Amino acid sequence: MKHIKCIKMEKIFKLNKRLIALAISLPIWFSACDTNLDETPLDFLSSNNAYTTLAGIEQGINGLHYKVRNDWFWGEELQDVLSIYYGLGTDIAFHGEDPASTRFLCDYVTYLTPSSEYVEEYWINSYQLIQYANVLIDGINTADESIWTEDGEKEAYFGEAKFFRAWGYRILASFFGDVPLVTEVTSSVKTDYVRAPVSDIYAQMEEDLIYAATYLPEPGDEAEPGRITQGAAWHLLCEVYLAEKKYQNAVDAATKVIDGYHYHLMTERFGSTTDVFGSGDVYLDLFAYGNQNLSENTEAIWVVQFEPNVTGGEDYPGERAWGPAYFRMGKTPDGYQAILGELYNGSYTGYSDTLGRPVSWIHPTDYAAYKIWRSDWNNDIRNAKHSIKRNFYFDNPASAYDGMKIDFSLYPSSAGRDAIKDTCQYIFPFFMKHADPCHHFTNEARSGGGYDHKDVYAMRLAETYLFRAEAYLGLDKKQLAADDINVVRTRANATPVSAADVDEDYLLDERTRELYGEVCRHITLRRFGNLVGRVREYNNNPKNPGLDIQDYNDLWPIPQNQIDLNVDAVMEQNPGYE
Repeated sequence: MKHIKCIKMEKIFKLNKRLIALAISLPIWFSACDTNLDETPLDFLSSNNAYTTLAGIEQGINGLHYKVRNDWFWGEELQDVLSIYYGLGTDIAFHGEDPASTRFLCDYVTYLTPSSEYVEEYWINSYQLIQYANVLIDGINTADESIWTEDGEKEAYFGEAKFFRAWGYRILASFFGDVPLVTEVTSSVKTDYVRAPVSDIYAQMEEDLIYAATYLPEPGDEAEPGRITQGAAWHLLCEVYLAEKKYQNAVDAATKVIDGYHYHLMTERFGSTTDVFGSGDVYLDLFAYGNQNLSENTEAIWVVQFEPNVTGGEDYPGERAWGPAYFRMGKTPDGYQAILGELYNGSYTGYSDTLGRPVSWIHPTDYAAYKIWRSDWNNDIRNAKHSIKRNFYFDNPASAYDGMKIDFSLYPSSAGRDAIKDTCQYIFPFFMKHADPCHHFTNEARSGGGYDHKDVYAMRLAETYLFRAEAYLGLDKKQLAADDINVVRTRANATPVSAADVDEDYLLDERTRELYGEVCRHITLRRFGNLVGRVREYNNNPKNPGLDIQDYNDLWPIPQNQIDLNVDAVMEQNPGYE
């Protein structure tokens, strides 16, 4: 939470897809302010003047969506945040562009310091979201009853705001443990925050999500694509129960999602998909442009909205983050440009429109790219050539190597190539769920510049099945756990797992196979209690295997400036960072 010297902080929220712009002017914590806080605000927006109408409240909801999308699913200015959120620094990924980077999480000891601006972003972003949700809740609560035109309308808006408050605390509780619990609007100087036990944080999340699951619209009845429904609330509540080891509650919450609505795993091809690599399947269809919001897609629970060439639509750095920078590899072994790329405005770009312009922020570990696939290498559709692109080819008719698979052993030893750049930055397995082949609507001269515009899953039903399997495993009901895992594996044409083989490691393997790059692996591993051990075992960053992770790095440090400014109460630092 940033300390703002003046009360007035105007933030423009461009909305999700097809939504209006919203300006919010709200403090989180303040170090000093000379403004009379009791005066009616006239020149900035607050709950007293922004949320007195239904249109204003709707804009407030849209602002919450925009906040989450920008902080956790976009990443242009917060590249490190997006990368860590999606698995960088865990057992599944390391930084490929520069495995010794100090900006990205390549060394836990040097990265996780109390003064780190990158660590502070997680704290700031989450508490800003919580503050915005609290202000909206306050506005809804005090709005004149005459604005409501339908039964349950007020409660539904409450539910959506409370969902986002729980989302903010989800990040804080996992990354920092005990944190201040703030459920009221912070509108004046406050320097006596204390850390609430993480059990209190989870209890608040439970309360918020149970309310949301009760009063939000049912799936299919939401006002527009991307809005939060009962299904999303139950899904997130299930994750909360798992973190608390309330396994029967987690089973019940997951079952509400699986059996209570129209959700089903997609098992037949659907939508409009370009099979650019000559083959395709239903798993490819799930991630194809335009398919996430289709009514026939019964697997989507919550989809974050992006849109090309629309004010506020934004773009998604899927290719930039996850793909190899093939265009940087230089020459063919016989001295020609290795990749010509697309012919655009009379010259070749050097970029392929099927791959975009990646820069290797997130490189899969050997565990994620190879180990977990060995038992079903040829039949699991999630490992098909169109799902994980492992082979890349020279593209220059002037070269004798044109069309040949890129193999760095073809280069003479005198070529002086950098083996780490060749295999960590230039060429490595690319999980194509994050790419959008042939759908680059902006920056065509660079095949999108690393960005695409397809909508992104925040939640889908496959994870709900794996959540319930995790809960059944916690209850020692291994056959039921295997049954749920096999629903996911059967769709993938993978060999069913036997109950005897189901354990936490197997479940983590299956989560990687199904959900690589879709969910926060840090949160998952902390929930399983093995973040440190699995980073040491599986993170094969060539510059720093195991990332020098220490036992105390299971939690992150509380930002030091938050401790220093909290002068009227003691805010203790997490162990190991004192």
